[in-house]
Amino acid sequence: MLKPIGIVNSINGPVVKADEVHSVEMMELVEIGDERLIGEIIELHEDRATIQMYEGTSGLEPGTVIYGTGFPLSVELGPGLIGTIYDGIQRPLQQMHMQTGNFIKRGIKPLPLDQHKCWHFIPLVEAGAYMRQGNIFGIVLETPLFEHQLMIPPQVEGQVEFIQKEGDYTIKETVVRLKAKSGYIDLTMAQKWPVRLPRPYMRRLVPDEPLITGQRVIDTFFPLAKGGTAGIPGGFGTGKTITQHQLSKWCDADIIVYIGCGERGNEMTGVLMDFPKLMDLKRGRPLIERTILIANTSDMPLAAREASIYTGITIAEYYRDMGYDVALMADSTSRWAEALREISGRLEEMPAEEGFPAYLASRLAKFYERAGRVETCCGKTGSVSAICAVSPPGGDFSEPVTQHTKRFVRCFWGLNKELASSRYFPAIHYMDSYSEYIDLIQFWWVQNVDPEWKSLRDEAMKILQEDFKLQQIVKLIGEDALPDNQRLVLEGARLLKNAFLQQSAFDKVDMFTVPQKQFLMLKTILRFYHKARVVLRSHIPFERLRQLPVVNEINRMKDRISNNACEQFEALFQQIDHQMNEIEKECMSVR
Repeated sequence: MLKPIGIVNSINGPVVKADEVHSVEMMELVEIGDERLIGEIIELHEDRATIQMYEGTSGLEPGTVIYGTGFPLSVELGPGLIGTIYDGIQRPLQQMHMQTGNFIKRGIKPLPLDQHKCWHFIPLVEAGAYMRQGNIFGIVLETPLFEHQLMIPPQVEGQVEFIQKEGDYTIKETVVRLKAKSGYIDLTMAQKWPVRLPRPYMRRLVPDEPLITGQRVIDTFFPLAKGGTAGIPGGFGTGKTITQHQLSKWCDADIIVYIGCGERGNEMTGVLMDFPKLMDLKRGRPLIERTILIANTSDMPLAAREASIYTGITIAEYYRDMGYDVALMADSTSRWAEALREISGRLEEMPAEEGFPAYLASRLAKFYERAGRVETCCGKTGSVSAICAVSPPGGDFSEPVTQHTKRFVRCFWGLNKELASSRYFPAIHYMDSYSEYIDLIQFWWVQNVDPEWKSLRDEAMKILQEDFKLQQIVKLIGEDALPDNQRLVLEGARLLKNAFLQQSAFDKVDMFTVPQKQFLMLKTILRFYHKARVVLRSHIPFERLRQLPVVNEINRMKDRISNNACEQFEALFQQIDHQMNEIEKECMSVR
């Protein structure tokens, strides 16, 4: 039974002021009125408190009683998370729909995990074993391909007094009893953890393994490491959400946590409707069997949007602690920052740039700091990779959220409106993007693909940068006025952009490219470029090179050569060499 801890004094949107407050702590979860509306204490001053509400406050009156729960906003962690769709404070939307219909009512609090479903528990330890935080005492097959490892909760340790035999149990039943210094501790399959507190680990590791996404512009030019952080800024219609969908489908993470934070309802509906139907082609199972969805759309309560980011990353840390690689997709942190701004304004705090609160940068920093590759408390290696969309108004990358994001992420995929308007996807612009993980993951590419990867990648980037400079001249005098060596640079960049960087999400061959094929595609383009540069020294007209049949073969290699047929690139190399030699002999005979 919850005890009264104060009364409502005033209501200002999602912010409630309370009087006569006693026996509470900062960030404590509270319930207000007969409907038991959920809120969180964010400010305390003597016997007055400020509460941010996670539900609508219409109809709430001064004098309404406030009840304390005694604990902060927390998430329930255990079997059953995967495949479930939650709102920003971990209420399962499917259960809420069953209870209230299409329109969610206030005050309902369905439990996050199914309390009655039986899970097949397999113990991994015996009575007498000494267990510390993070140690694994059993496993449950959460989905047909995924083992959920049951861990000792943080800050708990002791000797196993009793453990259940292999069998079917609910998450409410005790499966392990520990004998600790303070007495006996009964553990179930589930545990709770405050969302704003990072989960513990042994030590942080260097992110030196790439998160392979199958998207060439990312993996080859602007790679992200497992445990890394990436920002995807772009104006309306540039493809932020589609890019995150592609990464969710194809990246080699074990678990995907997808957070729809303040996005439009129809956009989020597409995610909720499509993900359960999509197949994970690499595993041959539905994609939803490795995905957790958190949907907090723009018409949902404002404060819950702010909490959804923390709910998502806490769930991601939980699976990281089992030794899994987790990819967190947040769409978008701009809407999260807007929620901070509105709540800050209602609190009458001093605004900073563009009305955002002065603590915007520190909140972003704390969030991205929770990503990383770590050695877990059980001695395994796990990671959380944070990939967050940013929605700058009008595509202005100089606005505060984008600028602060650039400070804290090490991978920046800048989406370009002009590329998107010309139906060029992914619309990641090579001049607006960067990655600080290239040197860290180079060894992985050397060991698993080819030692020349870094040198070829750098050379291709140099061609693209030279092309960017030359395009300014082309706009003034036209391409035909340039010398042949500069026209070759333009042609090399054209091949890189059309045959390599541009990628179709709907082509069965082109939608995903393995690292080996990515390298061979890049090597093919640069082989043509090197051979053409040598041939041009023999004063062969540039137009003759452009008209070679192999140019069309290079442009079509991305959808003609499958991931399993990389040996076909050798024939393409031979075509390049043969046709270059033939054109050189032809021109020599004419002379």
